[in-house]
Amino acid sequence: MSNLDDIFASVRSQFPALTQKVHGKNLVYLDSGATTLKPQSVVDRIAHFYSYETSNVHRGAHYLGDVATGHFEAARQKVAEFLGARQSEEIIFVRGTTEGVNLVANSWGLSNLKAGDEILITVMEHHGNIVPWQMVAEKVGAKVVAADILDNGELDLEDFKKKLNSRTKMVAFTASSNVLGTNTDMKLLTKLAHEVGAKVLVDGAQIVSQLPVNVSEIDCDFFVFSAHKLFGPFGFGAVYGKKEILDQMPPYQGGGSMISKVTIEKTTFNDVPTRFEAGTPHVEGAVGLHAALTFVEKIGLDKIHKYEMDLLNYATGKLLEIPDLKIYGTSLNKGAILSFNLKGAHHSDIGQILDQEGVAVRAGHHCTQPLMARLGVPGTVRASLSVYNNREDIDSMVKAVVKAREMLL
Repeated sequence: MSNLDDIFASVRSQFPALTQKVHGKNLVYLDSGATTLKPQSVVDRIAHFYSYETSNVHRGAHYLGDVATGHFEAARQKVAEFLGARQSEEIIFVRGTTEGVNLVANSWGLSNLKAGDEILITVMEHHGNIVPWQMVAEKVGAKVVAADILDNGELDLEDFKKKLNSRTKMVAFTASSNVLGTNTDMKLLTKLAHEVGAKVLVDGAQIVSQLPVNVSEIDCDFFVFSAHKLFGPFGFGAVYGKKEILDQMPPYQGGGSMISKVTIEKTTFNDVPTRFEAGTPHVEGAVGLHAALTFVEKIGLDKIHKYEMDLLNYATGKLLEIPDLKIYGTSLNKGAILSFNLKGAHHSDIGQILDQEGVAVRAGHHCTQPLMARLGVPGTVRASLSVYNNREDIDSMVKAVVKAREMLL
């Protein structure tokens, strides 16, 4: 056993969900692309907040209010440092990646896009980075254009360049495909977009748990991610935006907290980032994300990436030994995601058989119907790996896939 194996055996022991059995089998959780399991430290931190620190923030004239506010803003600072933002005011708390994209699309998009403008995305995008732009484009008369991929799942850079032009006002792309695992060159794509005067939004939902991100070096204008795919709680996430751009954007929603002064005739709005955080915030979400980031930092993203790549390579080799199995997304620059099908079998049937063997994967279109159309399939089986997986998990999955093949073909 290598030193990395020792480290991640200890990491695995911190996830209580893995102690249970499913259908009489030890749980093998390979659905981290949908959501990661939560370490005990995150569960305990949120429980402690609910038990001893519950209060609203930014308004209570009492001790608990000050404590909760301190934790809430400490989480904002933690996220800023994690992403390499210049200041914590560039971090807006939202419900997750999807709401983050909607915030930018509605606040920046409706104020800056006009008829004839184009929004360039990629065919790999999650629906959360397609539909909001379509809705805004329909309102203002703009057009959504998608860059294609190569057959190995990498972005077709030549097609991207061809579709990038003076009409392009926003480029919104995933940092890492939730289906293919393909990682995109965030810095290069941002540079190309800025050369034609376009703004850039990066969907970072899948990248933040596998590789370090520095938004200042990437130079993107917006970056969005969710806590629940980073070992944190559901219903929480963050938007990074360059402050000089955020300062010019109108509020996305109205209500309490985001105001400076309200009269019957008129409202003046608060400064960034509070301007974009209407109503009572998800304080325990911020507390939980702070704990999740602490968990990640204690391990180190460099170690996490190396360990996950070792697992990915092992899993890829084992799956390719199975006859009639096809893997989608074969780029060498990818995250720990494997999407596959068995020729002649339906992906949902495979997923159900794996579930009966205690192996949790996802089967379907993964909220990427345009990508499925490009691949020419209705859906795939997706195994997505994380820090708590090991080779025994891979062996269990492979054994279950072999059983599925014997039953279905």
